[in-house]
Amino acid sequence: MHLTRQDQKIDIVLRNQGATDSTFEISDGINDPEKNVITEPRADSLEEGLDPRPDGNLIYSINDRPPWYLCILLGFQHYILAFGGILAVPLILAEPLCIKENNAAKSQLISTIFFVSGLCTLLQTTFGTRLPILQGGTFTFITPTLAILALPKWRCPDMSATAQPNTTDSAALLVDGDEVWKVRIREIQGAILVASMLQLVLGLSGLVGLVLRFIGPLAIAPTINLIGLSLFIQAGQKSGAHWGIAALTVCLILLFSQYLSKVNLPLIAYKDKKWKVFQYPLFKLFSALFGMCGAWLVCFLLTYFNALPSSPNEYGYMARTDINLNAVKSAAWFYVPYPGQWGLPTVSVSSVLGMMAGVLASTMESIGDYYACARLSGAPPPPTHAINRGIAVEGVGCILAALWGSGNGTTSYSQNIAALGITRVGSRLVLQTAGLLMIILGLFGKFSAVFITIPDPVIGGMFLIMFGMVAAVGISNLQYVDLNSSRNLLILGFSTFSGLVLPTWFHSNPGMINTGIKELDQLIMILFTTHMFIGGFFGFVLDNTIPGTEEERGIKSWRKVDAGSKIHMTDQSCYNLPFCTNFIQRFKLLHYLPFLPSLESQELGTHL
Repeated sequence: MHLTRQDQKIDIVLRNQGATDSTFEISDGINDPEKNVITEPRADSLEEGLDPRPDGNLIYSINDRPPWYLCILLGFQHYILAFGGILAVPLILAEPLCIKENNAAKSQLISTIFFVSGLCTLLQTTFGTRLPILQGGTFTFITPTLAILALPKWRCPDMSATAQPNTTDSAALLVDGDEVWKVRIREIQGAILVASMLQLVLGLSGLVGLVLRFIGPLAIAPTINLIGLSLFIQAGQKSGAHWGIAALTVCLILLFSQYLSKVNLPLIAYKDKKWKVFQYPLFKLFSALFGMCGAWLVCFLLTYFNALPSSPNEYGYMARTDINLNAVKSAAWFYVPYPGQWGLPTVSVSSVLGMMAGVLASTMESIGDYYACARLSGAPPPPTHAINRGIAVEGVGCILAALWGSGNGTTSYSQNIAALGITRVGSRLVLQTAGLLMIILGLFGKFSAVFITIPDPVIGGMFLIMFGMVAAVGISNLQYVDLNSSRNLLILGFSTFSGLVLPTWFHSNPGMINTGIKELDQLIMILFTTHMFIGGFFGFVLDNTIPGTEEERGIKSWRKVDAGSKIHMTDQSCYNLPFCTNFIQRFKLLHYLPFLPSLESQELGTHL
């Protein structure tokens, strides 16, 4: 689901027709109209806005502005897709934070992480890379978090200790039950707060952009590919709860996104003081949402008629929709998160160093996500200044997550990037709407708790489609590389295979790393258990050290494609900051800042 050379026949003039929707001003940038003819938003009218594109691929590209009601529906679809991943973070941390049975605390953490994720999504889509990319809780921070909470001083106290006359310091904390977990989350907050400064410095200083000068398709392909392949365990575990329901979810998504993608449903609209009937690609736009809701409905009916096992030990029990109903009942109606709600963060050197490994892994993963998102949204590959700014904004997002106390950081979400290719909607405005929905709906505790009832096999079926899509997007970058070259095949095969083998071995042998320095052991463990880091690292090193021509490596055609805008729906101006383009162009000194577009990139549209 990526843009190919067949997409070159694009009539740019057609992009300049249609009125704009002034309802969502947040996605607009003040750009030179003479340079941005091809980035004009599409028509606001539903009937006019769905005219088929000349390339027959995307319905809405990155700068297009669908009607407000369509933005809400599509944004809600992204909210649903991200829900499982974001929700998993506080549920995984519940036991080490000592709130396994504290539903009120879990509800507060869930509301906080959704609120922060929506806030960071707005920052990234508006001031970061400006790609339609959703920000949410990251699993790369969970490994160091679990390592920190596994230390003896942070282990959960024994509840029976309160009955003993000789109480310890840990048991004394039980006088205030909330203090037991708050003192632990403050330690995690401090580690994330300081470690995220590294990500901020990498982006603002341009160090990330300097490294990108040496990155080509052979480094990007295994990185993005392993983002999808490395998640097969999560997809298998969720789907394995009931393979029949998971297969149903897959079939429904495939049915709506592929087999019925060209089937338009007749809808009625009121325009020019009369009712009109028009054809609408409903299945194409909401394929993932329809697929999940359809399988969810089947699970509800099977649960209602007691067709599914009622014992947790029986196969298929996890397909029931009444397992987590208590979470809905115990959730508060309204909860407003605020910075410092758990107290002042605490900082320790060992915790910060361990969390920095998660920051580096998250940075590498996000760079690969930027390229995948650009390909699926009709944008040219991101220029250096956009990637620098995106990483810096992700650092800001992690700092905000630490201040609010979500127990985690934020990163780009691969499953939502894959949804861009399935729905063929890559509009930035849709993701900005999704960010607003996450903020608003995060304030309603019971609403968020309802989605906890989505059965695991339904989520697993969705993962099978989404993560497979991400892996395929990574492979698509190889179209620029000479695949008849044994050099390229060696680099690609070794980097991808190593990205699968090494993390698996390190997970199976956690005690093999013993340098005598716990912080260094933790750093090595986290880096070498991150699939994307291993694959991207070997691809990067081998591609830049093994002799090969630029034509052979795909660098020449890669940069040639980046510089040309004819095969993309927009030009490089889609990465310019909103509201201040003219200001930046007026002061040449600002062009030397690594996170702002240079004069050369604005005039020539070059990449790297």
